Amino acid sequence: MSFTSRLKKQLFIQAQRVVPQHQLSRVVGKLAASEHPLIKNTVIQAFKAQYGIDMSIAEQSNALKYKSFNEFFTRSLKDGVRRIDLDANAIVSPADGAISQLGQIEQGEIFQAKGQSFSVEKLIADPQLAEPFKQGQFATVYLSPKDYHRVHMPFAGTLTETLYVPGELFSVNQITAENIPGLFARNERMVCLFDTELGRMAVVLVGAMIVAGIETVATGKVKPSGRLELNQHNLFLEKGAELGRFYLGSTAVILFEQDKIAWDTALTANSVVVMGQKMGHLV
Repeated sequence: MSFTSRLKKQLFIQAQRVVPQHQLSRVVGKLAASEHPLIKNTVIQAFKAQYGIDMSIAEQSNALKYKSFNEFFTRSLKDGVRRIDLDANAIVSPADGAISQLGQIEQGEIFQAKGQSFSVEKLIADPQLAEPFKQGQFATVYLSPKDYHRVHMPFAGTLTETLYVPGELFSVNQITAENIPGLFARNERMVCLFDTELGRMAVVLVGAMIVAGIETVATGKVKPSGRLELNQHNLFLEKGAELGRFYLGSTAVILFEQDKIAWDTALTANSVVVMGQKMGHLV
């Protein structure tokens, strides 16, 4: 890596530490929620052009028909665009995106990137609830700005706990994953825990800088530094059912207990996946 590249990376990392993360996210959140035609149309058109959004797969293909940027960003897909693998033994991707990492949880530590890891206890923020996953399996799926931003169930289960964990709002990308220790266990996140036929399962929705909120079917939308206002537990969700949404994107981390599932060997870091695609199977 050249000196210029190293300098740019270091400046980017330092900027992550000093920028007012939550204040910036609140400002962006207000802009994203605006229904003023000039504001929302300008933002939608710029975003669509910047990231090459494929509107042909959206239920509403006219981007300017959405009431706000938030509604555009969390757009639904046409029926049949994503097919859920219905094999009873299949574990499916919770979202469109790319595999950041996946594999075995070693002594309670989850691999983040070269030289970096984070603990299950810190991710879930409750030692007792984290215990079943300490020698289990994990997969981290990164949702890029162009992706479909609803998160679905990787396996059928009953929602038993929803924990909102306030935190920082670092950007999530390869540079921050390699340079911010415990990134996913430091950022704001929503921890959803389930009972399934194969034991405990967790789906953790991790926020990031300028993410204007996280929403789940049990809690509604939680804004940055917000508080849960609604808890609907003992809620059974089928595989592929919608679990939550990101208002601007980030990452979903899924966890299973030890010796319960195995990931498909064809999947590695940076593998592209789509919601409903088979990622693994029951052991």
